Amino acid sequence: MALSKPYFAHLRSLKPVPLPFHGGGRLRIAAPPLRLLSFATPEEAAAERRRRKRRLRIEPPLSSFRHQPSPRPPPSSKSPNPNAPKLPETMSALAGNRLNLHNRILTHIRENDLEEASLLVRHSIYSNCRPTIFTCNAVLAALLRQCRYSDLLSLHRFITQASVVPTVITHNLLLQAYCDCRKTDTALEHYRLIVKDDAALNPSPTTYRILVKGLIDNNKVDQAVDLKNDMLSKGICPPDPIVYNLLMTGFLNNDEPDRVLDLFQELKEKLGVGDGGIIYDGIVYGNLMKGYFKKGEDKEAMNLYDLVLGEGSKVRFGAVSYNLVLDALAKNRRLDEAIGLFERMMKEHDPPKRIAVNLGSFNVMVDGFCLAGLFEEAMDVFKRRMGERTCSPDVLSYNNLIDQLGKNGFVAEAEELFKQMGERGFNPDEYTYVLLVESCFGAGRPDDAVDYFNKMVESGLRPNANAYNKVLGGLASIERLDEARGFLDRMAEREVPRNVQSYEMLLNAFCEAARLNDALKTLKDLLMDEGVSLSEEMKELVEGALRKQGRAEELGKLFEEVEREKAEAAARAAEEKERAEALAKEEEERKKAEAAAKEAAAARASAAAIEAVLGRKKKTESKEEEGSSPANTAAIAETKEEAAIKNEADEALGQGTAS
Repeated sequence: MALSKPYFAHLRSLKPVPLPFHGGGRLRIAAPPLRLLSFATPEEAAAERRRRKRRLRIEPPLSSFRHQPSPRPPPSSKSPNPNAPKLPETMSALAGNRLNLHNRILTHIRENDLEEASLLVRHSIYSNCRPTIFTCNAVLAALLRQCRYSDLLSLHRFITQASVVPTVITHNLLLQAYCDCRKTDTALEHYRLIVKDDAALNPSPTTYRILVKGLIDNNKVDQAVDLKNDMLSKGICPPDPIVYNLLMTGFLNNDEPDRVLDLFQELKEKLGVGDGGIIYDGIVYGNLMKGYFKKGEDKEAMNLYDLVLGEGSKVRFGAVSYNLVLDALAKNRRLDEAIGLFERMMKEHDPPKRIAVNLGSFNVMVDGFCLAGLFEEAMDVFKRRMGERTCSPDVLSYNNLIDQLGKNGFVAEAEELFKQMGERGFNPDEYTYVLLVESCFGAGRPDDAVDYFNKMVESGLRPNANAYNKVLGGLASIERLDEARGFLDRMAEREVPRNVQSYEMLLNAFCEAARLNDALKTLKDLLMDEGVSLSEEMKELVEGALRKQGRAEELGKLFEEVEREKAEAAARAAEEKERAEALAKEEEERKKAEAAAKEAAAARASAAAIEAVLGRKKKTESKEEEGSSPANTAAIAETKEEAAIKNEADEALGQGTAS
């Protein structure tokens, strides 16, 4: 039975009842607070519960402790802008079935089945269980780690077309892919889209680190400086020591140590550190020491080392920061200090609480020992000390040591390392084989060098023009010019773009060997190749060699022949283009004629169908007209009269039989 409103009014009017108290006073006990029922029937209460559940599904609570729905903004007279940028999903969207899908895709990533992970994202994007942007970022990051840039760009294009709103991490992954592919201009264009005034997201410090490093790696230091200034002027990110450290690396590569010191002073000003203060992030001190060393101020560099790494210093150093200081010491004749710092790093290394050593630390020490001529110590660091910290070398580490050993005549040791790579499951890359080719040529073993190059091709790797040039130059230096010419022809067969060095090495060798016919043939190939151009030095070299043998006029004839053949080739190309255009035009006209014939046939068929329908209609009307003529009417009346007489006769016959 439903309670009426007067009953609730009566409950609200209740007052505390005085009760006796044994202590001599009275205790006032208030009536218990009652939850006022707001529904007249159970059906209304059930409807309100369903309404609340729908609201919770649409507007989830902010936390598990606050289930009140967030206040809605007041209604606006203006409709929302459909062109306004959308915000990415929050982490709360990763729940339920979408979380199960996320975990399934992560399982495929851990099993290194990136094809299945990408395919699952694509198939589920238009399903009832749409993946979140965090799931897409996980697959994009896995593709980036394996340098599968084309697959990454394809998947990114797919999720963008599917209106999955990206996060800053998505943009950073795309920028990293562009920088790795040396497409810094494309990366900068994408960055400008991020920082537009109407953009929904702001770039993070990682965004600037990726872009600055990509520009520095491509020797675009000025653009990197402009990007740093843009970061500071927009006020989106605070002054980042990592960005400044990357810029210092660029200035060191350009041999500008003064700008390194100026950049350090600028960072101190931006962080509000006075002249006597220090920056507590140790990432900048390695390159700062290199700047002092390049200026010849070794004392200032070591004073800085004692300041930031001495006892009581509060500067924070990690593995990367330590490695920069270690590299500055090892490459500037401070091997004893480098060994002492390396031992200190090994003692401080206590993973996972503190990471003071990584693979780069061992590579730096290997380089330091090799520069000092201590190759046994370098091998000991590579084989024994690295194993003590359960640190496994990668292909880059092997290439680094093979390079050092090969340059210093330890070709047998370099080949032994190459064999160990295969035994330990590492696949050599193109650079590994090129290092072995150079080492064998340097040791007077050209046949082994050619064998290593052929192994590289047989293993499925695609050597570029620089790799071919190593073999060309090596064979040309020992006057095996026919074999060198064969490798130049192989470049054309395998569609490897040839550069000017490929031709110039052969031209030099042919001119020195007085094989002018071969030199002219090589020169003709160079002139016919649209991708390269003849330098004035090489032109003078060939002209001088021809003049010595009284054949100077042949060079002019060669140029005329090349111009004629280029003109003929251009004419043939134009004719082929015209022929292709004519064929395309004929094909288009044929298709139009076929379409017109089909339309005419369809029109005729339609007209025949209409005539057939009209004919049937005329026949029906004629039959109806014949049935409505006077003769037919009389015949029908006569037939009806005969039927009536017959019926009367049958009735009379029936009555007589009955009587």
